[in-house]
Amino acid sequence: MISAKDPLWTRSFVMLMVGNLFVFMSFQMLIPTLPPYIKSIGASGFEIGLVTTLFSLGAVLSRPFIGFMLEYKERKPLVLGGAAMLLAITIIYPLSSVVLIFLLFRFVHGLVWGWSTTVNGTAAVDVVPKSRLGEGMGYYGLSITIGMIIAPSLGIYLYQVTTFTNLIITSGILGLIAVLLLAVVRYQTPKVVKETKKENLTFSYRDSLIEKSSWFPAFITIVITFGYGTIVTFIVIFGDERGIDHIFLFYLFNAILASLSRPIAGKWFDQRGPKGLVLFCIAVTFIGMWVLSLAHSDVMISIAGVLFGIGFGSLIPTLQSWTLSLTPEHRRGVANGMFFSSIDLGIGLSGLVFGVLAQYIEIGILFQISSIFLLAAFFIAIFHGRKKKLVHQAAS
Repeated sequence: MISAKDPLWTRSFVMLMVGNLFVFMSFQMLIPTLPPYIKSIGASGFEIGLVTTLFSLGAVLSRPFIGFMLEYKERKPLVLGGAAMLLAITIIYPLSSVVLIFLLFRFVHGLVWGWSTTVNGTAAVDVVPKSRLGEGMGYYGLSITIGMIIAPSLGIYLYQVTTFTNLIITSGILGLIAVLLLAVVRYQTPKVVKETKKENLTFSYRDSLIEKSSWFPAFITIVITFGYGTIVTFIVIFGDERGIDHIFLFYLFNAILASLSRPIAGKWFDQRGPKGLVLFCIAVTFIGMWVLSLAHSDVMISIAGVLFGIGFGSLIPTLQSWTLSLTPEHRRGVANGMFFSSIDLGIGLSGLVFGVLAQYIEIGILFQISSIFLLAAFFIAIFHGRKKKLVHQAAS
């Protein structure tokens, strides 16, 4: 039951959520535009896949170190440091007109992205009342989802009508706004973290990479994002193959429906738990993937966007809330890092594997093949739930 003593919409929560939105806007507008850009400077299909893979590798490598730091360090310097470094790496992209230099920048960008997403998500958990975790992280997740959906449309538009340098300038302005917003947040570092000294901790890369109590939703996230990663890497190239001029409609309708459905999903999580919601979202996303793969018109692209907004738009925040709900307070930094690493690992591996396949098959078929992993995640979630129930019944 939600108590009046547990306010959610505090100034800190709002500013952190909006600041995080601008972080994701700045970053996500580059996601669909970097693959065609590197293609334009002579990259092969394999190298296009590396744009995603190297970035994801960097993010996965950095997060255990950040998760460890979150066990004993104050939140504010970590949040501001991450946002400032993201801004710095963004504005130097125009220097990367050579494929190898570009790929090096992507790896460094991944390292910094791993830092920023881990500390921002942990700072959000710290200011959300525990009794409203699903709802609060649902709204926070909406800032991620909207950034992931609206910004690519803006990025595609700018890439098509202006220069790559102007695209980077716009991204940099959004990143600067993020830094300014995050600077005025009043962060709440948990008491147990404040009382912990670095010298009393022993760093283990494995223990800082994986939080055992919440491994399952993170594993589901890897499988799902492996399937979704083909869209991240190839949707603009797909639009060119099919002659669809307004591919941004996918992101537009995705954003609208995600905004409408996410608050409902957050309350569903708090009242009824994650499993049914996760299964529903995976099923809708699977259908959306097939609609997208068959699209030859703006109408079909828009329908696919609607389905992804309802399904995937609620799925990622729900999986994050599920992960955090299983995690002890002092391990939230590690769990957040594990969750976001799951996203990056899934998308990164997807870019590598399907980047190779894309040299031989049409992108629409690539989407259909990748949808198999959404189906796999659906049945893994069902089996896991039934297995736990059988073990519980045997024990009683």
